[in-house]
Order: sequence, then C-alpha cells, then structure tokens
Amino acid sequence: MRSSGSHRSGAPPLRYLALGDSYTIGEMVGPEERWPAQLVSLLRQEGAAVADPEIIACTGWTTGDLMEGIDRVAPGGGFGLVSLLIGVNNQYQGRDVGEYRSQFRAILRRAVEFAGGEAGRVIVVSVPDWGATPFARGRDRARIASEIDRFNEVNRHETEQAGARYVDVTGISSLSGAPGGEALVVADGLHPTGALYSEWARRVLPQALMALGRAAL
Repeated sequence: MRSSGSHRSGAPPLRYLALGDSYTIGEMVGPEERWPAQLVSLLRQEGAAVADPEIIACTGWTTGDLMEGIDRVAPGGGFGLVSLLIGVNNQYQGRDVGEYRSQFRAILRRAVEFAGGEAGRVIVVSVPDWGATPFARGRDRARIASEIDRFNEVNRHETEQAGARYVDVTGISSLSGAPGGEALVVADGLHPTGALYSEWARRVLPQALMALGRAAL
C-alpha cells in the first residue's frame, strides 16, 4: 500500500528532522541502522519521497541539552516530518518531572513550528525502559520502570494536548530483558542494535504515513 502523501515524480523529497538523544543518533550502530534512517527506508518502500533524516541528537542529552542543540543548529523550517524522542537522561540523572514537562512542551512547540505549524506532522516516540537491559543488572529495575512510566505519562499527555502523534516503543524495547535479549543490545549492554531499531521503525511507520498524507493535502 502506498502513502497518500507520496509526491509526484520530479518533486523535491520531503525533509525529515529527527530530534533526540542516543536512541536517535544510534549509539554504537551504523548510520543506516539508526531507527530514523530505517524509517525513511520503509517510507520509500511505501512510495513516499522522503530525504535522508536530518538529525539533532547526542548521547547523554536531556531535554535541556536538546533545547541548546536545536538553538546551535538552528534548522530551517519546512519539514514534512519531525520526530521527537527525549527524556531517558532526565530520568537517569534524577531530574525533576516538572522540569521535564516544561522543557518537553517547549521542544514540542518548536517541533510543530519546524513542521510548518502542522502538529500532525510531528511524531513523539516514548522513552524506552533502559532498566530492562543487561546494563541495569543489580539496579532497582521496578523503580526505573516506574519512573520511566511517569516521564512517558508526561510526554504522551503533552503530545495529545498539542495534537501531535504518539508511538509507544517502550514495550518492545523491554524485549532486551527477556531470555536471549542480549542479542538486541550493542556491546555496552544498554543501547539497541539495528535489529531492535528496525522494530521501532516498523512501529512508527503507520503514523509517519498518516503524517505525510496530511502534509500532502
């Protein structure tokens, strides 16, 4: 099935901006294995003309760091698709949830601006539960999961309020904690492999297709 948002032959491809942290930049995986790159590949298979992702993300970034990163890069608008995945480092560093709400809301507002004011072109992806990974052995995994849930409650609520799209990858990310799940994380025992990112991309794909369909109207 082809997206209703695919462009006519010869038209310039839609631009895609991916905002985030280590999960978006793909810590320890190749550029083609990052989930935004894999999403673009899937979109092209569906007939959507989408450029390679423009990524503003860095390992270790909190919402505050991402805000500063956006200011430094100062991307021009006109994006047909924008994704946002941020918050794991806020939780990891013990940052306040109220601070996260305020900063996430500000970033989401900018994401909508980058998408030409069309909130439906913005996709927020939930924060994965790093407590399920081998890296978290010996830690209080139940507490980590509970705190991640609180951050995801915030970003889901803010996404719904803004009229943007939301995709939950937290459940499938927890597969790394299942028997044999070590094969789904890279050598640091924490970050996903390209294979797990491919599942993220497939989860995001339906919302991305609808976003591009709206963008083409």
